[in-house]
Amino acid sequence: MRGIVFDGEKAQVTQALEVRAPGPTEVRVSMVAAGVCHSDVSVIDGTIPFPTPVVLGHEGAGVVEEVGSAVKKVKVGDHVVLTTLASCGQCQFCSSGHPTWCRSSIGMPAQPFTLDGQPTWNFAAASVFADATVVAEVQAVPIDRDVPLTSACLIGCGVITGAGAVLNRAKVAPGQSAAVFGIGGIGLNVIQALVISGATRIIAIDTVPGKEALARQFGATDFINAAQTDAVAAVRDLLPGTGIMASGGVDWSFECVGHPAVLTNAVNVLDWGGNCVIIGVPPPDAKLDALIGRLTHIDRGIMGCRYGSAQPHRDIPLFIELYKQGKLKLDELVSATYPLEQFDTVVADMHDGKLARGVLTFS
Repeated sequence: MRGIVFDGEKAQVTQALEVRAPGPTEVRVSMVAAGVCHSDVSVIDGTIPFPTPVVLGHEGAGVVEEVGSAVKKVKVGDHVVLTTLASCGQCQFCSSGHPTWCRSSIGMPAQPFTLDGQPTWNFAAASVFADATVVAEVQAVPIDRDVPLTSACLIGCGVITGAGAVLNRAKVAPGQSAAVFGIGGIGLNVIQALVISGATRIIAIDTVPGKEALARQFGATDFINAAQTDAVAAVRDLLPGTGIMASGGVDWSFECVGHPAVLTNAVNVLDWGGNCVIIGVPPPDAKLDALIGRLTHIDRGIMGCRYGSAQPHRDIPLFIELYKQGKLKLDELVSATYPLEQFDTVVADMHDGKLARGVLTFS
């Protein structure tokens, strides 16, 4: 079986991978399409520390090919989007509609794979860069067969993380304003969710000028090239205020990069009462530098957001319905598709700023 394995030094395609049969509450999924997310690259460059060898990939869709004896909600032949949220479904957090708070859903890697007979880790409880993977039943969400899996796969991370941050965590209200830092796959989904929410001023910020066309296609009203101008000053020029304590700026900012300096800027563009939502994943030792008085005295806030604060079995069908109604762009997110063997090419294209999302295919 093929798969992309990172051995601690290099990520490469191997033919020597195997995955075990599903347990009673698990399903085995034949992968059809998988988006390449920056978090996969962050494992390779060490930003996200992870044991190796590990099968990469966490944003995928495929067809169920085997189910465990206790599985009830999916069946062989179902088209499914995979979610990384391996929540238990029974704790107080799952029961109250907060599966992203479930203690069983993070930091518990397993070894369902073998590479040349040796145990091999999964990544983000998914490992979708393989011809087949085994996940918990709760991670496989059935979707309509008429939705292209090359588009649907992106819901599993980029869409649910970005759009969920707006719809679930921030709950942006009609008429509010927002600044979005980082116009990759996550940022574009933040933008289109802001449109769905009725935000009237959506400022996209990136250091790659070529991202402007994509940002505006997805609904941005303004674009700031942070490589050529002071992003904070530019936002305040667009939305000026009066008075002390840096009045003016946006109601919401979304940090989609995972860099402390960008996060500082995302806080500093907030108007009084504004809130910054942190989505990007920085190194574990990253810290925020902020003037505390600029938070406490004027009701500014900072909030983390894991996986779009999602309830996948509610949110994924919702996103599919919004897509079918023409309100959520999925096909437009797919800049290019690549065979599995061209993983290095899609990573290079990502670094060059050529992609909204690159998708690997398995046929």
